[in-house]
Amino acid sequence: MPMSEPTRETRPADHQRAGAALQRLAGIMARLRSPTGCPWDREQTLKTLAPYVIEEAYEVVEAIERNDMGELRGEIGDLVFEGVFLAQLCAESRFFTLADALEDVGDKLIRRHPHVFARETDDTAVRITTPDDVKVRWEEIKARERDRKGQTRRSVIDGVPRALPALLRAYRLSARAATVGFDWPDPAAVVAKVREEMSEVEEAAARGDEPQTTEELGDLLFAVVNLARKLGVEPEAALRAANDKFTQRFEAMQQALAEGGKAMDEVTLDEMDAAWNAAKRLTAP
Repeated sequence: MPMSEPTRETRPADHQRAGAALQRLAGIMARLRSPTGCPWDREQTLKTLAPYVIEEAYEVVEAIERNDMGELRGEIGDLVFEGVFLAQLCAESRFFTLADALEDVGDKLIRRHPHVFARETDDTAVRITTPDDVKVRWEEIKARERDRKGQTRRSVIDGVPRALPALLRAYRLSARAATVGFDWPDPAAVVAKVREEMSEVEEAAARGDEPQTTEELGDLLFAVVNLARKLGVEPEAALRAANDKFTQRFEAMQQALAEGGKAMDEVTLDEMDAAWNAAKRLTAP
């Protein structure tokens, strides 16, 4: 009976294949940027590539959420390619090379995991047994690295990227603040804050004060993000799921109306509401 193909995890020296593939990709990228390469690739800059990096990252997330391993394989490749592209531009400007960036991240991972890579006799080899222990140790090591570089943080929330989606940034900011005790004691206290902020939105809207309404809506959203955090829910993922659910139900409603010979702009709100409720029953988990 013939032996089955070994799985990807059991293939020997797979990291060597990855290294060779990365080297090949870097060579392809250098050719694309060469005078005889691709006109589009040659005109790109760090700023023009930034949106593509974000787009590719979200496509990776989408493949993960769909549990589509075939799609994920391709999207990971696309995301790595964006990193190689950025590194090629930096190498051309003599800032640093792809090898420099890869060596830096490798060194950083070893440095920040002394519980894995340090020798048993090393004073930094602290026994760590839980993910929370790892997070605490990680932040301690990061702080020491910043001190050595003279990059003292102004506050615990310094360093949360402004480029993050607003919902995710709110989550990260509040989580950082919570590490020093600036937090609500329990979810019930956050629920009370959400209700307070909702009342302030209603009051500003009733006055017709648009700037104040905008500000209060922002406060309400920030409070809801904190409620999600206290409940152990990642708000960005929760909202993406809600978006997907709305899309599925709206399309089902539209299709049901079309099958009845009705267009969306020809029906009353009551008819749409009835079709929506039917769609909810059809798409209920």
